[in-house]
Amino acid sequence: MIVTAQTASVHLDLRQDVALLTAALIDINSVSGNEKELADAVEHALRRIPQLDIVRDGDSIIARTALGRQERVILAGHLDTVPLPTTEGSLGTVPSFWPSGAPGEGLLYGRGTTDMKGGVAVQLALAASMFDGGAEPSKDVTFVFYDHEEVEAVKSGLGRLVRNHGGLLDGDFAILLEPTHGTVEGGCNGTMRLAATTVGEAAHSARAWMGSNAIHAAAPILARLAAYEPATVNVDGLDYRESLNAVKINGGTAGNVIPDRCVVEINYRFAPDKTPEQAEAHVRALLEGFDVVKTDSAAGARPGLNHPAAASFVAAVGAEPKPKYGWTDVARFSELGIPAVNFGPGDPLLAHKDNEHVDAEAVRECLRALRTWLG
Repeated sequence: MIVTAQTASVHLDLRQDVALLTAALIDINSVSGNEKELADAVEHALRRIPQLDIVRDGDSIIARTALGRQERVILAGHLDTVPLPTTEGSLGTVPSFWPSGAPGEGLLYGRGTTDMKGGVAVQLALAASMFDGGAEPSKDVTFVFYDHEEVEAVKSGLGRLVRNHGGLLDGDFAILLEPTHGTVEGGCNGTMRLAATTVGEAAHSARAWMGSNAIHAAAPILARLAAYEPATVNVDGLDYRESLNAVKINGGTAGNVIPDRCVVEINYRFAPDKTPEQAEAHVRALLEGFDVVKTDSAAGARPGLNHPAAASFVAAVGAEPKPKYGWTDVARFSELGIPAVNFGPGDPLLAHKDNEHVDAEAVRECLRALRTWLG
């Protein structure tokens, strides 16, 4: 479904200081599933830039230049956030908050400051300014703003755009403006969830010998995971740290019943040298003899830093590139054959925390780096 020409109830000034624009974006509640108001405001603002061709699909927006350049780069970011914090007294309960008392100076607090309203503000400010004074970017640019990133993959707005408008997402190189502390993070680890199940026999706990304890039977699973030494794998010059952990355990029915079933949920973060099939086989080999079922998986993405556009971007940023340990949507671009990196303002370790915040100067520096590279 394509939706066009929305009337926004909130008007965004894309030419204000990019840190103040970040605060304006935060002040529009956009928890996953509630992105419409922000998407309307973003679309309305972008339609005022005559050099951009706009397509809207649900609460996702694609804005493209058509300058006939030899290279096209994609700048992408998600509009949604995780739910607002509920901790009483948390600074994060305020839509946006400047502890210094001076808007645009120092730290900005609020849900989405790092993940990833700062990055989205950089996208919007860049779109509004790259034609100033008759200037034009050296590359064609596709801006992508999408909904439903912070929820299950089946709802992903970027996934929907790939299905419905894949031709509009053609490009030579993609930058996802997730928080990276202003450093290029290449590719990403893959992720997989599995469930290992043990089965016993229920009995009254006063006569435990009449049954078989499924939770006790899961002890070797936990022992193997605890003893497992995760690898660090070099992929195209970057060292990706893997991890394999039990993340949840469920078993038992009552305090006086021997449990007849236990499920250990496992998360494997695997380096992008492996396919999901290889990752699954690796876990199954470790847990041989147990009933293991894969419940979810997403492939990783190789860093692709040897691509000329990626190399020139890394050189423009100037900092040594790092691997991305968590999974991000760069993997979706990788599946399309587009080398992709993560690059954005803010500390990724603050994402989703009640005290989430970003330094105003970090947002400005991210914008400067992209302007310089595209200039």
